[in-house]
Amino acid sequence: MELIDTYGRRITYLRLSVTDRCNLRCRYCMPAAGVEKLGHGDILSYEDLFRIARAAVAVGIEKIRVTGGEPLVRKGIVPFLARLAKLPGLRELVLTTNGFLLPEMAGELRRAGVQRLNVSLDSFRPGTFRAITRGGDVWQVLAGIAAAEAAGFPPPKINMVVMRGVNDDEVLDFARLTMEHPYAVRFIESMPATREKNWQNLTITGEEILERIGTQFPLEPVEKGSLAGPSRDFRLRGAAGTIGIITALSGHFCADCNRIRVTVTGMAKSCLFSDGGIDLKPFLRREGPRPLAEALRNLACAKPACHGMSMERAEHQAFAMAAVGG
Repeated sequence: MELIDTYGRRITYLRLSVTDRCNLRCRYCMPAAGVEKLGHGDILSYEDLFRIARAAVAVGIEKIRVTGGEPLVRKGIVPFLARLAKLPGLRELVLTTNGFLLPEMAGELRRAGVQRLNVSLDSFRPGTFRAITRGGDVWQVLAGIAAAEAAGFPPPKINMVVMRGVNDDEVLDFARLTMEHPYAVRFIESMPATREKNWQNLTITGEEILERIGTQFPLEPVEKGSLAGPSRDFRLRGAAGTIGIITALSGHFCADCNRIRVTVTGMAKSCLFSDGGIDLKPFLRREGPRPLAEALRNLACAKPACHGMSMERAEHQAFAMAAVGG
C-alpha cells in the first residue's frame, strides 16, 4: 500500500515525537526560559504511539524517525523502540538525539533494533557549544558518538545548524571531519521556528556554505538512497564521509518532501511549518486500525504544496522545535 498526496508525492517517512522534554535548551529550538512542560495526561502513552506507528506503516510509511525533545530522556524508551523495530513492513528505524545520554545507552539502543543515529552537534568549541545549548558540555556529546560507534552503529549523521556570527567559522572544521571519519555531516540553514527578532541575520544559505567549503576542497555530488532525507549531499574529494546541506529557506525541497510528523500530544502535521494538523486522539479512542489509517490518509491529502517561509519572511506562528519533534 502507498500513501500518495494530492501532488503525487509518495509519503514514506514519519517523524514520531515521544517527548517534549529535553536536557538542553538550544537557542534555535526553544526560548531561553524553556517551554512549559506538558503534564503526564497530556502526552500519548507508548501504547498509543505504537498504534499510530503501526497504522502509519500499514498505509505506506517505511521509515520512522523517533524524536523529541530529547527522546532518550523519556523513561521506557528502549522497550518501546524494540517494539517499533519489529513492526512488519518497517524498513528503517532511526533516532535523533543530542548525544548526551549515548555513553550509557548506545549499546541497549543498538540491541533494541535502532538502525542509525542522527546526533545534533553545533560546535566543537566548549564555550560556543555551551552558549548555543545554554549549558551543555560538548565532550559529553563526543563521548556519546564514540559510544555509538563502539556499540556497532553505522557512522552517525551529525547535524550542525549554521548561524552567522555564532558558529559559522567552524564550517570548514566540520567539513574536514569527513576526510578521516565516515560521518555524514549535514549543514542546516537556521530556521525561524521561534520567530526571534532579526532572525534573518543568523541565516547563512546553503549555497554560501558550499562556496566556503569549495574554496578549500573539491566537491563531488553523492547519490542518495530512496529513504533519504532532504539534504543535497557531496563528498570532499578523497574523503571517508560526506557532507550535505539542508536548505529549508533558500532552496525549498517541498516538491520532494516525503514526510509527515506526529507530536507527543497526538497532533499529526503534514509540514513542520504548518499551523494546522489533525488531532489523532479521537481516532485512538475508536476500535480497530481503520480510523487511524483514514486520518493519516486525510493528513497526506492535506499536505500543502510548499511551506510559506523564505529568506525574507516567515508566515507561521512561533513555536518551539521541541514541541513538534524538530
